[in-house]
Amino acid sequence: MLRPRVKICCIQNGQEAADAISFGAAALGLVGVMPSGPGPISDEEIYRIAQAVPPPIATFLLTSEQTADGVIAHHTRTRTNTIQIVDELADCDYAKIREALPDVKLVQVVHVVGDRSVDEACELAGHVDAILLDSGNPKLAVKELGGTGRRHDWRLSRRIVESCRKPVFLAGGLNAANVREAIDTVQPFGLDLCSGVRTDSKLDLPKLENFFIAAGY
Repeated sequence: MLRPRVKICCIQNGQEAADAISFGAAALGLVGVMPSGPGPISDEEIYRIAQAVPPPIATFLLTSEQTADGVIAHHTRTRTNTIQIVDELADCDYAKIREALPDVKLVQVVHVVGDRSVDEACELAGHVDAILLDSGNPKLAVKELGGTGRRHDWRLSRRIVESCRKPVFLAGGLNAANVREAIDTVQPFGLDLCSGVRTDSKLDLPKLENFFIAAGY
């Protein structure tokens, strides 16, 4: 099995972006306005970071917009090469986003809460380029759409990897101590983490290094 690609999320500025890339990150997560959770930055800062990142690094805009028009408008302000939709997209109107942004990759987040998440992921996989499995809860009064630092049931994640026929990123509570177990259990295309490589909300370079070593880099 190829070693999974690593996406470092909640990037705050250009220096964090450069540090993450220097250790081996294949993708960076740039968090827009969210109802809760760590790491949001302004659209202007997302744009600045995204324009400075060299190819072939992927720049993910994390958007909580729930309509195609809202997602398109958010991307227009930020110009990343990938969009990560962290909530349910109304009317499943991915086609409108594809038409407006044909060169932008789409990643849909599925918050793994039970067996029904397996069917949900497989259904949504037909509309996007990749699925990202996380441990939030969009049903709360204040939605959790990521960045919880919690681990979900990786057995369900493995079932999704085996059945949905699209690249799958695994997120939720990953760190240097459990990443090997995560890789062996889930066999994901990619790993996505934020809190596991941060101290006091800042990117922690020793933690970052330890994570990449534990992941086989």
